[in-house]
Parts: sequence; structure tokens; C-alpha cells
Amino acid sequence: MKNPGVPVFKLYGESQAWPTPDLLHCESIPKRSSLYHWEIKPHRHADLYQLLYVQRGQAVVEVEGRRSEIGEPSIQVTPPLCVHGFQFSEDIEGYVLSLGAPLVAQLEAQLGAPLAAAGCYPLGEDRGYIDTLFAALLKEYEGSAPSRDLMLGSLVNVLTVWISRCRQQNRTSNGSDERKREYLGGFIKLVEQHYREHLTVETFAHRLGMSAVHLNNLCRQLAGQSALQIIHQRLLLEARRNLVYTNMTVTQVSDQLGFADPAYFSRFFRRLTGQSPNGFRRGGE
Repeated sequence: MKNPGVPVFKLYGESQAWPTPDLLHCESIPKRSSLYHWEIKPHRHADLYQLLYVQRGQAVVEVEGRRSEIGEPSIQVTPPLCVHGFQFSEDIEGYVLSLGAPLVAQLEAQLGAPLAAAGCYPLGEDRGYIDTLFAALLKEYEGSAPSRDLMLGSLVNVLTVWISRCRQQNRTSNGSDERKREYLGGFIKLVEQHYREHLTVETFAHRLGMSAVHLNNLCRQLAGQSALQIIHQRLLLEARRNLVYTNMTVTQVSDQLGFADPAYFSRFFRRLTGQSPNGFRRGGE
């Protein structure tokens, strides 16, 4: 699951990017949660779509301020920018799969629809099927067998189709909320396609068939950020990736991201991170 630009995605509790050039990350629930006394405090990711598979044990899930309990094998979906936290029993078993924004855009293009919004999907009779799927994902992710990327992509495709079908069969929110999330998914997809073009919020809104005010209200309601902030976060993500994983100069990074003036790019980067581009690169974050 590689991309020409290597991702800089950070998981909960980590100050460094994950250590592989993949657009996904897979690990067991205990691997990370045990380090934090089985509790992951509420947080959000600007650029990650996460799937939590509770295989055995208990989990208390908080999503956008709403708490619920998972006591049966289920997959909890948390989209980008969605505030979420977890408390686990010490006998918890399962997996966490994190998908980077560029990979999500590819999957949505293949599905012809946004990936599922925040929700919990019990496995029922599909438990054995999902057990096998996640075990294969972790094995491939941690391994280096030939055609690893192709196998990872195939397994993730199967999983996202399963979740998409669950979403269609059992919608967890009312029709109005579901429609809003579809609009937000459409906006994020357009941002992924056009963030280098520096389009205005009004242009994005027009392409979605709504006003800029409506789009901003929707983004603040569902994502906790304005539409412009979401656009800027996507630009910032790509800037970080290029600064960490390529030898491009700051001017080249600025040009590649569609900034007409490298000085303006540097001001943009400092405003959002508190560091200059060169300072960030020397820090090795």
C-alpha cells in the first residue's frame, strides 16, 4: 500500500510517524492500549480512518461525546476528525486498522460511495470470516512476502466492502444525519482530488450543490473544523510527508503543493505547526 509520497501519520500516544511507508497500519488492541492502562483518551486524527475490531472482551467506546459498550464481536468505525476514545477490559483481544486519507480516497472511488460513517457493526454469523480476514491482514502487514502490497490491498478491499454492505443494511443514524455525513464524505473526497489547486470553499460548495455557509456549518458540526481548516490540514499533511521522506527543497515542496510563493508557503506552514519547514525537517518528526 505505498504511495509516491510517504505518509506522516501519527497514532495515539506517538510523537513519531509510523515506521513503514504503507498507507495503512495494523496492530493488536493490547499492543497499544496496555501501554496506557487499557484506556485511550478522547482524541481525533485529521487524516486517519480507523477500524477497531473487538474480538473478545469488553470495550467502552466514546464517539463525539456519546458512550456505548461493546460486549460482542463488533467493528467500530471512526472516520477522520471524529473525536473518539476507548476503555478496554484487560482480557481484550482484537485489532486496530488505520487507513490513511489517500488510501481512503482510493477505496471510496472503487466503492462509488463514501466509506461508512461512525458506527458499530456486530459480526453475527460473519465472525469466523472477519477473524480470518484480520489475522491475514496482520500477518501480511508484519511480513515481507512477495506481492505484499497487492495482498494488503486485496484484504482491505474485502473488509471495506463488508462494512459498506453492513452500512446499507443497518444504518445507525437517521436519514438526515446520514445525508450530512455523505456530503462531508463527498467534500473530503473532493479535497483529496484538488487540494493542490487551492480552490475556494465556495468552489467546493458549488460542486457539492450547497452554499459555502452550509458546507462550513456541516464541517463544524460533524468534523469540529471549518471547511478551510480541513483543506489546510490536507495540504499540511502532504507538506510534512515531502519534508520528511523526500530530498525536495522547500521551494520544490511549495511548487508541488501549488503555492505561488515559497515565502507564503513557509508562513502557512509555521502558522499551522509553529515551526518553519526547515525546522520541522531538522526535527525529524
